[in-house]
Amino acid sequence: MNRMFRAAIAAVLMLVLMTSTAAAGSPHFINSATSITISGNTLTVSGKEAGLGDEAQVHVVLTAEAQCINPGSKHPKAANKASFSAAGDFPVQNGKADFSLSVTATFQPDCLPPMSLEWLSVTLQDTTNGLTLTINL
Repeated sequence: MNRMFRAAIAAVLMLVLMTSTAAAGSPHFINSATSITISGNTLTVSGKEAGLGDEAQVHVVLTAEAQCINPGSKHPKAANKASFSAAGDFPVQNGKADFSLSVTATFQPDCLPPMSLEWLSVTLQDTTNGLTLTINL
């Protein structure tokens, strides 16, 4: 009976160790795989997140601030500065997730020449894992 008790304890211990190892991960954005492209008033951030363990998907949020600059390089009034965001769910495969999100800056009145659009702060958040990456432009 003592031998069966020890075997049962060993089996439970193995199950616990295997379960925690399979679920463990070290989620992080891969900085070198993150890129930003700007086309007109649209900013697109593409990248990769790794160390995701056994998750099915991640929820990524892109937030960026933009402003209109006048021809004298003066910073705008508050009405010409705004925050824009986009979000998406991206599948995890082999502990990694590729993502791409875009935001388009729109102002009233429009930011037309001679004014120019300037993107300021850009932030990525993985709300599934509580990660944040700030990108300096």
